[in-house]
Amino acid sequence: MSATTEGRLKWSVLTPPAAALVLAVSWGTHPPPLVSALIGVALIGAVLSGVHHAEVVAHRVGEPFGSLLLAVAVTVIEVGLIVMLMVGGSGDSSTLARDTVFAAVMITVNGIVGLCLLVASVRHHLAVFNPEGAGSALATVITLAGLTMVVPVFTTTEAGPVFSGTQLAFAAIASLVLYGTFVFTQTVRHRDFFLPVTASVRRRSQEAGGIGAGTGIVAAGGIGLAENDATEDAGDQAHAQPPTTRETVVSAALLVLSLVTVVGLAKVESYAIEDAVSWLGFPQAVVGVVIAMLVLAPETIAAVRAAVLDRVQTSLNLAYGSAMASIGLTIPVIAVASIWLEGDLALGLEPLQLALLFLSAVVGVLTVVPGRSKPMHGVVHLVLFAAFLFLTVAP
Repeated sequence: MSATTEGRLKWSVLTPPAAALVLAVSWGTHPPPLVSALIGVALIGAVLSGVHHAEVVAHRVGEPFGSLLLAVAVTVIEVGLIVMLMVGGSGDSSTLARDTVFAAVMITVNGIVGLCLLVASVRHHLAVFNPEGAGSALATVITLAGLTMVVPVFTTTEAGPVFSGTQLAFAAIASLVLYGTFVFTQTVRHRDFFLPVTASVRRRSQEAGGIGAGTGIVAAGGIGLAENDATEDAGDQAHAQPPTTRETVVSAALLVLSLVTVVGLAKVESYAIEDAVSWLGFPQAVVGVVIAMLVLAPETIAAVRAAVLDRVQTSLNLAYGSAMASIGLTIPVIAVASIWLEGDLALGLEPLQLALLFLSAVVGVLTVVPGRSKPMHGVVHLVLFAAFLFLTVAP
């Protein structure tokens, strides 16, 4: 093992326990600005180490399991954070779940997707991916968002943008069914739709002017699944030796520790963020957006790195998978937690949020259908993400 590899392994192994120690010392405190800055350094270290260990595990289990693993791991901890804040937080928490989930959706479907498409298309001329896989993921995200955050605006059983008890139970069951069906499709039934498009397919797409333009690239099994393409992709993977079982187990444990630490430190930093938001005169919803961005940082970094390597399908798996898990896992848990939580649970979006979600859905469909994108597609998504951030600060 080279000295560079040993150094990388050393920092990636030592950082999660060190960040966890910082969390243990700072938990439940309201740190001053200088201490908050030091906690921020530990938070960044936990994010970077989490990305490293996620890539180790993903390399061992392969796609699309690696993307699914990271998306679910982050979302499970995110759900725990939401419930914890709703139970122990001060002030009105009726819209906390809605605002957090909506922020996660906008960050993933516009921020992460836009950044990855822009990076991949600028670096490789075109960002090529499988429209069957990306399209089914986007359709599931849109359906989940519509059922859980749009429908409550129009229901009449309860006053306001809230579900009745039976309506919330139906939304929770429907969310689990949709998410479970997608996971089965992604990992078992049509796993080939979610594998990265090979380099040869990308070259042929550029030469033919698009996927399937008289080249027979779109086949029954999906894009880029011809034998020569699979061989080429396998050759690319051969340059990196898969980790051993012991390395994978250690990385999986450190990944969980890193993600727990990221969420915990984000909670500790929320006090400093709240102070900064109050000092700047911004709405309190900004706090949720900032924390969501911190929690989603590992997935963002992993997705962009995949885009740099021309593995855009992996980037989309991470982005749409995170959005899907944020809704499909959060709503059922919140539905159960609402049994003992006091007050209403407002899941319905505000008119401004509805408009942004509608625009995001339309643009997402137009982006996914061709199976390839130019830098313009990435810019459009990033402008929508910038509009979300700006209108959150200045509604």
